[in-house]
Amino acid sequence: MAMVATFLKHGSNVAIVAMSLLLAAAMGLHAVAFVPVAILIGALLFFLTEYSTHRFLLHAPPMKNPSVLRMQHRLHYDHHVEPERLDLLFLPPWFLFPALAIFVAVYFAIAHNVAVVAALVLGNLLGLLYYEWVHYVAHIPYRPRTPVGRWMKKYHLWHHFKNEHLWFGVTNPSMDFVWRTYVRVDEADRSGSTRILFR
Repeated sequence: MAMVATFLKHGSNVAIVAMSLLLAAAMGLHAVAFVPVAILIGALLFFLTEYSTHRFLLHAPPMKNPSVLRMQHRLHYDHHVEPERLDLLFLPPWFLFPALAIFVAVYFAIAHNVAVVAALVLGNLLGLLYYEWVHYVAHIPYRPRTPVGRWMKKYHLWHHFKNEHLWFGVTNPSMDFVWRTYVRVDEADRSGSTRILFR
């Protein structure tokens, strides 16, 4: 229970849970139609973008604009410097809400249907909640109960402590195989810049 309480004290986690419950309640009360396939698609879209967001956005080279550079540090660079700090681990609200608004706008432009958009967003939020939990477990002194959980924890910590150019998947390694950023840990070179990105 203490783990859950700590999880809910940081970042956008309470907002993600609250929005997920509100959307689920709206569907349960028939305020919007329940579209399970769109929920599944929304979750899959999240997991497909998890890799590209981590690799190409969060690991983007430092920008010259001081405001953008501060944002890069808060969103990810500083997390590599101090991977044990929970206040740097989770997505901040100032990033979550604009990003979510963009997704809603794109979904509306494509689907033109409130129920489908609500379901896609619920899938995204559930995927994000799972991501934040798996990421949290990877960075705290806790041994996951399942072999898959233990392996994913090790997998993510290789990215932090062996080579930050590899193993970008946090919840699953699938896109690392697709983009060839997976190698066996004993075959990977140790990087000297896992803590200070772009040293």
